[in-house]
Amino acid sequence: MSTRMSEAPENVRLIGGEMLLWSDASNMAGITDWRGAALELIRRMIPPSGRVLLVGPHPQLLVDDVVARAGTTAALLRSYPDACALGDRHPGLEVFCGRLEVFDADEPYDLVLALDGLLRTHSAEAPAAAWSESLGALTGLLAPGGRLVLGVRNDLGVDRFMEARPADRDGGDDQWAPHGFDPSYPGGPGALDGGLENAGLSILRCYAAYPCRQAPRALLAREALAFDLPEALTFPLSARGGDRMLVADPLRLTRLVFRHRLGEELAPLWLAVATRPGGAGEAAELPLGLIEEGSALHELTRSGTRRLPDGEERPVPAGRVVEEILVEACAREDVRAVREVLAELAAWVEESGDMSSATDSLVYDGERFAAIGPGRIPSRTPEPRVVLCRILWRFAVRLLAAGHHHPWPWPLEADQLTLTLCGMAGRPCGPGDLDLARKLDAELGQPAELAEHAPTYRDLLGARDRLADQLTAALARISRLETKLSYRERELVRAKAKLRRSQRKATAYRRTLGYRLSRRLARPRKVARRVIRLLSG
Repeated sequence: MSTRMSEAPENVRLIGGEMLLWSDASNMAGITDWRGAALELIRRMIPPSGRVLLVGPHPQLLVDDVVARAGTTAALLRSYPDACALGDRHPGLEVFCGRLEVFDADEPYDLVLALDGLLRTHSAEAPAAAWSESLGALTGLLAPGGRLVLGVRNDLGVDRFMEARPADRDGGDDQWAPHGFDPSYPGGPGALDGGLENAGLSILRCYAAYPCRQAPRALLAREALAFDLPEALTFPLSARGGDRMLVADPLRLTRLVFRHRLGEELAPLWLAVATRPGGAGEAAELPLGLIEEGSALHELTRSGTRRLPDGEERPVPAGRVVEEILVEACAREDVRAVREVLAELAAWVEESGDMSSATDSLVYDGERFAAIGPGRIPSRTPEPRVVLCRILWRFAVRLLAAGHHHPWPWPLEADQLTLTLCGMAGRPCGPGDLDLARKLDAELGQPAELAEHAPTYRDLLGARDRLADQLTAALARISRLETKLSYRERELVRAKAKLRRSQRKATAYRRTLGYRLSRRLARPRKVARRVIRLLSG
């Protein structure tokens, strides 16, 4: 990892406080992977002939794009190996290696990018400066009218409530200084605004980044978050990490965050765009929001979304996400509501012919269905029955993987539950249709979560509590039945004892002289009656 001082490229300058044997690039998992949304935002602010400064580590794709578009670009890194690698990759880039506090630029910059924040601008060679002090040093590098794009991680973001691992282990051994003891570090949007204003900056826009701090796919301005955003827009802003230990369902928590209009307060991180007074810096050119959907990028407008670069504006579909409707009905064991929604969904599939939709990518307003985003088109057109079977199979897999309650306890696998749901929709399917549905799902490139993935801890606790309640009710019923059975057994014992006493009395009575005489005297009378019946017959 180390590089000899004599091997440093000519465009790398040491300014003091550099870390000679340390590399931030060796732990890129702790660095935010900014992609399409952030790239589009930065491209709109890069001055063609201005000066741009990159502070701290950034993804290679972002650095290459900025260097290609800006007139003059410089970078400030604390890691000497990283600075040498960056200098070799971009010979025309001026790279400074050292601490932010000791950096003294010859000329101010028109745009300063610190999307990774200020925590990795410190050095182990000196005590870390407070966040406000680092922000002041960053502000001093801005020219009048210049812009600053600063990333700030939220210590109380929604991702902190769903991640089981401690937050201070995210960055590995680069966090030699404990985090959370700096009183100047912003603890919310208001504190962030105050810190920027105290540093002499004017806020142009503050974006909330979702769904997580590792790889944000959406930037939403606070002006957009102040309104009740449609579910078709907010539902995809939650992702389940494959290698993460989850405490709670990310989808459920994120939905509650937006439903209670806490999207800015509980965002995983903020991206603030501010300007230094003294020049022209208008916020009108900055978008309300940028959202990635696969390889497509959409801009949020006042009345809908517009696909970039030159797509037409279209309204965001209204209604609730179908998966949420079905999960809620299953939790209530409202089989009738499930049957009605599935019947409507089956009719819509046959009419529209949409082959790529799923319950997690459809919204329903009570009258019609609408797709949240366009999907891939398969090579062959499958039958509507197979398309519906795929939709319900994906829902069954996700329902069981999340550990949600449902009113069909007998299907232990997603395939059995899928066939049950198809029957409820009025479109019975067989194992052959199910195989075709799985092949269609694989062809569309949208694999459902595997059922063998463990549910989150809270879902497991909820399932355990549910099973404990059912077990308690079953044990109470067994106890009542055992009490009733014991009472019946005692009654039966008493009845048998009474019967035995009656039998003993009857036996003793038969042995008496009077009983035997009466029996012998009764025989002639019986014979006479028989003779009379025969003569009269």
